[in-house]
Amino acid sequence: MAEYIESLQKLAEQFGRLDGVGRKNAMKMAFSVLDMTDEEASEFAAAILDAKAKIHLCPICQNITDKEICPICADLQRDRKTVCVVSDPKVVISMEKVREYKGLYHVLHGVISPTNGVTPEKLKIRELLARLNEGEIEEVIVATNPTVEGEVTAMYLARLLKPIGIKVTRLAYGVPMGSDLEYADEITLFRALEGRRDF
Repeated sequence: MAEYIESLQKLAEQFGRLDGVGRKNAMKMAFSVLDMTDEEASEFAAAILDAKAKIHLCPICQNITDKEICPICADLQRDRKTVCVVSDPKVVISMEKVREYKGLYHVLHGVISPTNGVTPEKLKIRELLARLNEGEIEEVIVATNPTVEGEVTAMYLARLLKPIGIKVTRLAYGVPMGSDLEYADEITLFRALEGRRDF
């Protein structure tokens, strides 16, 4: 029955475009919106538009922020000699929950995946090299997921950075191959940071 209500179907289709949302969950979300009051629905829509308007990439680390520079880059207490390279802003949130890492970050916004058309040029690698050329950074910790694409990206970065004299380390994973860092628990991430190894 719900499939024949065009506006509901369109709403469910929009939810279905979200990462990890299947058809059933998209329809449940659409019904949740229908259960909202007009005021709640307006606030919901306004929050989406507000986030889209205000959130942008930090010009230094490429993480998302609603400030001119993200709070991590702006924090002068952070270790400015170490940069942890991650594939996604969600991994920064997970790493920060550990509360053990005191350095800076750099977000690639993806991993090298030729089958999906993602080449190194499509990642934020140029911006990373620009930061390294400033000369303050001594160690780059590569914290991409332990997947084939994550490993390819890590090896690419190691080959790129080693000749310029930067120490490149890789997290020592206590997580199985093929899993996502954003879902790893804090103890696993802490051990991975502590046990990082040279490339």
